[in-house]
Amino acid sequence: MHVLSKSSYIRGRQCPKALWLSKHRRDLKAPVDEAKQAIFNTGTEVGLLARGLFPGGVDCSPLSPNDFGPAILATKAAIQRGERVIYEAAFLHDEVLVALDILVRDGDEWTAYEVKSTTAAKDYHVQDAALQAHVIEGNGLRLAEVRIVHLDNNYVRQGPLDVKELFGITSVKAAVDSERRDVPERIAQLKATVQALEEPQVGIGPHCDDPFECDYKGYCWAHVPKERSVFDLVRGGKRVWELYGRGVLRLEDIPEAEKLSAAQRTQVDGWQRGRSVIDRARINEFVRSLQYPLHHLDFETLNPAIPLYDGTRPYQQVPFQYSLHTEAVTGAEPTHRAFLADGKSDPRHALIRKLLDYLGSTGD
Repeated sequence: MHVLSKSSYIRGRQCPKALWLSKHRRDLKAPVDEAKQAIFNTGTEVGLLARGLFPGGVDCSPLSPNDFGPAILATKAAIQRGERVIYEAAFLHDEVLVALDILVRDGDEWTAYEVKSTTAAKDYHVQDAALQAHVIEGNGLRLAEVRIVHLDNNYVRQGPLDVKELFGITSVKAAVDSERRDVPERIAQLKATVQALEEPQVGIGPHCDDPFECDYKGYCWAHVPKERSVFDLVRGGKRVWELYGRGVLRLEDIPEAEKLSAAQRTQVDGWQRGRSVIDRARINEFVRSLQYPLHHLDFETLNPAIPLYDGTRPYQQVPFQYSLHTEAVTGAEPTHRAFLADGKSDPRHALIRKLLDYLGSTGD
């Protein structure tokens, strides 16, 4: 049915090689790990919750992600019936498939709402919104507005979740109108990329992680050493790409005459000469300054997109676990204490009370 989708279009905008690989060499794609899956799950949760801003809509979500035909037909039928709100409205135009989170009718015009789990509208959101507008209006609908629905990190939960306060809505219509001028040409270019017989020759670069880490980075970066590569240079920034462009792959290959910061030079010299740099004087000074009992604290936090507890905001760090080892005097066996939330209520007050009891008022 289609050659491009919104996701493949954005992938191609980031890197045409990644687009080609996604169509022809999916075996090279990195598996989805738990962290990335959690991000996907968050996006789904936020998208469903945002429907509460426009209740009573008809859901045109496909039963299978591999078959959008019924979803396209359901969307057409909903429009013809005069439905005011449509969730996951699916459209096909110019061999490009898009599905919009929320489509709202206002008389003879429509407003497109794309839901994001970020706390603001981003530049790449405009790119996919422009593609959606191109495809939707290609089906004969007029979009009076294009808006990004995002989380508002100024919202502080108190009691039941307030969906209207949780979300912010930003108009991107002007930016979309400007971006759309180049959309037809970009579609043509990316279609040609997909249909090419050979893999595009695109080198690695900052685009590999902008705006997302590429699923094919492991394949394209196979020539980069796993350890002590130039990309491990402390606070390397643009410098690492300058070095890479000159053929420098390893830290020990960085020329001695290269202008580096003090920290970078220490790191590079250490690898080149095979020695560690230890400032014993400063370490001894620090150790002598410590007051017993000594407390060694490690803690964990969660930062849910949707605030779970009163007094918290979207993505606020909430501590739920700690491990504390205390040395009463020099050479003493450490005493271990720990806390783990029950997962049923806000853990912060109980965690802090226990921690203060264990820490006391003396020591470091």
